[in-house]
Amino acid sequence: MLVSAIPPVTPRELPAALAEPVKRVGALWVALISLVNLALWMGYIGPLQVLLPRQIEAASPVGKETVLAWVTGIGAAVAMVANPLAGALSDRTTSRFGRRHPWTLAGALLGALGMAFLAFQGSVWGVVVGWCLVQAGLNALQASLTAGVPDHVPVNQRGAVSGWIGVPQTLGVVIAVVLVTMVATSIQSGYLLIAALIPLFALPFVLTTPDPRLPAEYRPPFDLRGFLRGFWISPRAHPDFAWAWLTRFLMQLGNALALLYLLYFLTDAVHYEQLFPGQRAEDGLLVLILIYTAAVVLTTVAFGAVSDRLGRRKALVTASGVISAVPMVLMAVWQDWPVVMGGAVLMGVGYGIYLSVDNALVTQVLPAATGRAKDLGVINIANSGPQVISPVIAGPIVAGLGGYPVLYLTAGLLSLLGAVFVRRIRTVP
Repeated sequence: MLVSAIPPVTPRELPAALAEPVKRVGALWVALISLVNLALWMGYIGPLQVLLPRQIEAASPVGKETVLAWVTGIGAAVAMVANPLAGALSDRTTSRFGRRHPWTLAGALLGALGMAFLAFQGSVWGVVVGWCLVQAGLNALQASLTAGVPDHVPVNQRGAVSGWIGVPQTLGVVIAVVLVTMVATSIQSGYLLIAALIPLFALPFVLTTPDPRLPAEYRPPFDLRGFLRGFWISPRAHPDFAWAWLTRFLMQLGNALALLYLLYFLTDAVHYEQLFPGQRAEDGLLVLILIYTAAVVLTTVAFGAVSDRLGRRKALVTASGVISAVPMVLMAVWQDWPVVMGGAVLMGVGYGIYLSVDNALVTQVLPAATGRAKDLGVINIANSGPQVISPVIAGPIVAGLGGYPVLYLTAGLLSLLGAVFVRRIRTVP
């Protein structure tokens, strides 16, 4: 068990790195952390939506769906370890540059190196290794950025700030797809372009924003067994944290199932290229992403601010789950292009509400300030875990257990379950 050497203190005596923030953050801080988040999500989405599917299709055209599932699943398994581990290590970092910034920069550089490595891979195993490097780097980056909100933002501003930070997550989808389909002329140049942008977008935040140093005397002595046990957060001792984790896991699993085979869905079920001769399925994917992005941007900041004013997060998370389930059911019943476009609107509205409100809700159920990044890393397993599980569920369904209709009905049911279970959280209204 990890024995703390921290002397007993009153909250007023806590160092800035551990104190609960009370001063509202300014527009520049929000803009710069949003810029890094833009780079982060470009790094995630560009490969997932376009580059990896096409790279795998070239390396293994027979059984491409199964191979893509394995590659993304292995990468997500790396993410499940890297995110909480990097978060826990950043919680203990006493660098004069701060607790989080060293991990932000290191994660950005490792993610960029992984992208550059991927650019030159022609085998499935080379793609697996490269994608694992990318996941390790980007998840270290994400762990440090996620902790920035409870580190710096007071509770009554977290909905609005989470909304603004959520906008780049959606814009990153659009920009990444535009870059790798229209600006870059090949898979290789697509990877290299994103590799260059990730550290470039991270540097302004690292170099110009404060990151309070953790005094060495407030770092507990290291004990491997206690360090590893710290990743287990008892549902009995912290039930609201457990319900928040389960809610996010179900919502993200439903979302992962809906998106994993979207490019193949447009090709094989909607028959986009037959409907629109001369166009590629990637063109249809970009249209859907633009529609989805517009819906998210119009809702995420507004509903984050609304949740701050009302102080009621759970009802909005419930609403987001119900709204998100509707387009999944529609896509299960009708594989028509107009229906898919309408589904993109509804999915964007639902996810926009969820994105800002759930992030704010989660920061209010963290067990302790001393382990913010580690605890958020455990929460983020609920983001990456579905990426591991979704291929295991989706692959057999698409291959022979009902196809895309069953896949999207399953995704809708999971979103509804997440909407129900959030009601079990007691300490957040």
